[in-house]
Amino acid sequence: MTDSVDALPDTARIRERVVHVIAARTLYDESHLRPESHFEADLGIDSVIMESVLVSVREHFGLSAALPAGPTTIGELVDAVGAALAGTGDDRPAPAAGPLPAVPAEGTGDLVTEAVVAAAMRQTQYQRHQLGLDADLEGELGVDSVVLTSVVAEATERLGLTGAAPDAAGATTLRALADALRGLVAAAPGTAVPEAAPATGAAAPAPGRSGNAPAPGADGWDHRSMKDFTEQRDPDLFAKTRSFAGYLRSREKDRLYWYGMPLHSRCGSRAVIFDELEGRKREFLMFASNNYLGLANHPSVIEAVVDATRTYGATHTGSRFIGGTNMLHKELERRLAAFKQRPACIVYPGGYSANLGAISALVKSYDTLVVDRLNHMSIVDGARLSGAVRKIYRHNDMADLERILSRSAAEGTGGRLIVADGVFSMHGDVCDLPEIVRLAKEYDARVMIDDAHATGVLGVRGSGTAEHFGLKGEVDLELGTMSKTLAGMGGFVVGEEEVVEYLRYYSNSYVFAANIPAGVAAGLIASIDVIESEPERLKRLWTNIGTLRDRLLDAGFDLEHSESAILPIVIGDERRAMELGRAVRARGLFCQTVVYPGVPLGDARLRVSVTCEHTPQDLELAAEIFVDAARETGVLPGTP
Repeated sequence: MTDSVDALPDTARIRERVVHVIAARTLYDESHLRPESHFEADLGIDSVIMESVLVSVREHFGLSAALPAGPTTIGELVDAVGAALAGTGDDRPAPAAGPLPAVPAEGTGDLVTEAVVAAAMRQTQYQRHQLGLDADLEGELGVDSVVLTSVVAEATERLGLTGAAPDAAGATTLRALADALRGLVAAAPGTAVPEAAPATGAAAPAPGRSGNAPAPGADGWDHRSMKDFTEQRDPDLFAKTRSFAGYLRSREKDRLYWYGMPLHSRCGSRAVIFDELEGRKREFLMFASNNYLGLANHPSVIEAVVDATRTYGATHTGSRFIGGTNMLHKELERRLAAFKQRPACIVYPGGYSANLGAISALVKSYDTLVVDRLNHMSIVDGARLSGAVRKIYRHNDMADLERILSRSAAEGTGGRLIVADGVFSMHGDVCDLPEIVRLAKEYDARVMIDDAHATGVLGVRGSGTAEHFGLKGEVDLELGTMSKTLAGMGGFVVGEEEVVEYLRYYSNSYVFAANIPAGVAAGLIASIDVIESEPERLKRLWTNIGTLRDRLLDAGFDLEHSESAILPIVIGDERRAMELGRAVRARGLFCQTVVYPGVPLGDARLRVSVTCEHTPQDLELAAEIFVDAARETGVLPGTP
């Protein structure tokens, strides 16, 4: 390859740039994209991705007319671009991105940087010219800790490094990451970047990276976390599952992982759970439920579910468009819109699918999604599905948000959507909605707030974050889930009529998924009835929140900035958090122990959920249990 593509023949130059665009849109290595590669049969590029490729190619070459939809191979697409350029009287490509970068000069430093950039391209869908070596990974490139783990794993594979991958948690730029890897390369003479990766884009597994062997420390403790199994590479796709199975069994043997234990009763302030580790049923004081207003056990809600199921059957076996709608679904959407005081509502099969569907329908590859660092994983996955440029601002840091919006506005490409949790599910704090709304107006961006843990909790009527701040009508889209306070299943988005109608036709997770059963819809309508007719439930919830929060703070626990029904007991160290969770459960209280990937490494915690059903005696006993367990495990000082 020469230092400039201008020296290449026209067809070769066009092919080089077309391949570059396809690689950015599909994550394939450019070496795998040959002229005869069939878009569907060889590359798995369906019609939706193909449309994105065609649009990107057209923009890249500055073509005024749309490209034909007929090309089935890369060679045919190159010919179509050449014909389009000839038709405009321009025999030279005119890419907006500037010349492709030259191959770096030989040398360890350049080889390492090239490996890092190539891995980042595959893992983020960015083109080379978009990956500034000194760009902030989160704020400018939208690379979170999960994506960074994949970048590091691939870069080390490309460099042929063996042993454990370096800890890149402190790397804030690609240059810093390359510097971290450079030290390992220098210590391994003869290491070189492979000339071309295999067809899958991943290098062969390096010795010593299998993850099968335990990793005990000097004290015999296995210091691995779930993060260590996300990027294990092996020709056998299931190798990672066997490695993780051994790790999981050891955690369960030590009674540190209790996830998925089945209930044998209703989930109220107390619940009977089958302890699979001990092989017996146990009654627990329950602080792991999102049933904030106790509606899951309300007689009116249960009766509504039963009656509607008898009338309409167990389910309708159809999507919302095809045989899956009845009068209850229409009424539920009307009631949710009225409850949220917005013109229209769309109901999805789940809260997760609501974020996937709404974000991917509205935001495209040429748009920018601006997200809080601690947003729910459904927002993260919605961003990935959309293919949009993702910018991550520091948690609730409005100066950082403004910096990102300002830069994005200066670039002037596409639209901008700010997405934030109303209540952050593992931290319990509330987004700075007034400032988000102000900045959105200043920088011409739209706003979507995920009210999963705010609906039924925040606001005088319990309608969520916008009501809490007196900003009804100022938030473009309010999203929620019905599996928490509303005591059912499904998700929803409320907003302007034309936006909601667009989502009905372009949200794949709505169009191509079965609707919630009629019985569930009836129960949700009944839940809204109870919220509106029994406001004392919300008042009792906040009395309980204040009581337990004060007791835990007085005891010396770190609850961060919680302003909701979620009280995080922050520990930091994963081992210590799991041991505290075990000690709490041994005393008869059930709450969530949250480790990676629920929170970043080093931020482990217990997540305590308060409901209106907890009695003063429940709260007093819970506080005593947390204090005693914390003293036993060394989280709090022992009794003087």
